[in-house]
Parts: sequence; structure tokens; C-alpha cells
Amino acid sequence: MKVKKAVFPVAGLGTRFLPATKASPKEMLPLIDKPLVQYVVEEAVAAGIEQILFVTGRGKRTIEDHFDISVELEAHLYDKGKDAELSRVREIAEMVDIFYVRQRQAMGLGHAILCAKDFIGNEPFAVLLGDDIVDSEQPCLGQLIDVFNEHKGSVLALEQVPMENISSYGCVEATSLGERTFQVTNMVEKPPRDEAPSDMAIIGRYVLTPAIFKILETQEPGKGGEIQLTDAILKLSKLEKVYGCLFEGLRHDCGDKLGFLKATVDMALKRDEFKVEFETFLRQRLCGV
Repeated sequence: MKVKKAVFPVAGLGTRFLPATKASPKEMLPLIDKPLVQYVVEEAVAAGIEQILFVTGRGKRTIEDHFDISVELEAHLYDKGKDAELSRVREIAEMVDIFYVRQRQAMGLGHAILCAKDFIGNEPFAVLLGDDIVDSEQPCLGQLIDVFNEHKGSVLALEQVPMENISSYGCVEATSLGERTFQVTNMVEKPPRDEAPSDMAIIGRYVLTPAIFKILETQEPGKGGEIQLTDAILKLSKLEKVYGCLFEGLRHDCGDKLGFLKATVDMALKRDEFKVEFETFLRQRLCGV
């Protein structure tokens, strides 16, 4: 069955970016000239996703407004003859069908996914986290969908990270099935370095079978008192095969301030209108030349 639907959990409070996120969602922080969440939506669309569900919370209305039609703005741009800007604004509202559901309590990522049960039904689906911006030739999600289409099982995006950082991630124990494909045999959420089964971390892209919902319905809270998606996927792996995809591309952790700054620099250097002048500016600041 084709993966056509995606879930975006966006109900978090974004406390690591306070005070910038006091009144504006973290997902709407601008990376150059687009909010973070738009990059991830564009990735999903490029991977073939046709419908998206945002799992939202209080204070997230600006996300809905961003992906909606803006009659006043479009009329203003039309009257001013700003055709390029008008086209870009219209594309945002037209790129994909978007739906919303409210997560009333912040009970963890697993609970957020459970909120999407009625929307998903009995179909495989994708989950994308807005913290992770992946710059890749083939969309990161598209790489996972390729693995799903071949093996017909849930797929996790994997990235090798330095062992000194592994305690910040869920990580996997896995058996290699090829150059970048693995069968996952165990998962540990944020393990101490000496207890981590590998250096392969789970990052914010998943393709899941609908069997995950039955598990999430009875899932007990795990670390942090939250319903952990990793715990549920581990249970799923005992019932059906779960795979990992060591994706090709550069991931920016935009849930971290330093990661966000690095992403800003990297993305700016890829833009023709900024590249030369911005690179010169950086050299002057760093080298005094």
C-alpha cells in the first residue's frame, strides 16, 4: 500500500528557544526566509505525501495561518504587481491537503501519534519532526519510503552520531541487510554511552504501519513520564519486522540553538543571491581577511 499520509507532531512548547517561542511556535522560526516547518512539509510533498495532519496544541494557530490562503496579502501583492511574491505565497496554501487535530495534554511523542489514529485509518504513514531539517539530493522521507516499499515494514531514519552524543538520542541495535538498510532488533531511548547498543541514532523521520496504534493505546509512560514512540516501536518489532535506513544527506538539528545557527549558515551558502557576499563576510569575521 502506498504511503500517502504524514503526521507532523507540533504541540511542543519549544522551551529551548525561549523567549523567541513565548508567543510564536518553534516550528515557525525562520530559516533564511521560510519557517522551519515549511522545509519539512516540502520534503514530505517531494516524497509523494498527499495529506498531512498537524497534531497541534495551544498557541499553534500561526502554523494553520501560514498554510492557509491569505486573501488580504494576496490582494495586496496583486495590486502592487509583485507577481513572484504572489506566486510563492499561493504555492504554500496549494502544495498539499492539510488537516489539524489538537493534542490536549503534552503526554509525549507516542501520544501525539495516537491522536492521528482516526486520520490514518488502516494505512501505512509517515511521521516527520520539524526539528530536523535534512538537506539531501533525494528527500530523506523518500529514502525511507523506498525501504518500506521493498520490505513492507516500518522504517526508522538512522544517523551515525559521535558516541559522546548518543545519550541525546534513541538508538538501535540492528543487523545489516545492505549498504544502508538494516533490520532493527533493539532500541534504547537516550542510553548512557556505555549502555548504547550502537552509534546509530533514530532521527525525526519514520514510516510506520498502522499496527503501531494498538500498541500505543496501552503503552505505559516511559522516560520523562511520557508515552515514548521508541518504546512502542520496540514492541512492534516483536510482532513484525522493523527496518532502519541510514539515510544519505546532511541533517541539521534545529531544535538546538547551535544546530539552528549551523543550518542558517549552510542554507545561506547554498543560495546564489547570498553565497559570495555571505562567504566573504564569514571569512572577514573568522579570519580577519
